[in-house]
Amino acid sequence: MWTEQDNKLSRTFKFKDFVEAFGFMSQVALLAETHGHHPNWSNVYNEVTIELTTHDAGNTITEKDRKLAKAIDELGSVA
Repeated sequence: MWTEQDNKLSRTFKFKDFVEAFGFMSQVALLAETHGHHPNWSNVYNEVTIELTTHDAGNTITEKDRKLAKAIDELGSVA
């Protein structure tokens, strides 16, 4: 579930292992490019944490963030 805090949408995804987490990140990277909206994220072994905020709107949550979050959820490979 995505949470809203500090003008960011954030969510941590957990996977079986690093390879699965990295594969997810690759899918998100391609998706983000098609949306023209790129996340702040980090990866530690089997966890990927994503933060979405719109920098050109003053670092706040906009419809761009909500659309990308929904698209990420629709990838179907989230744990």
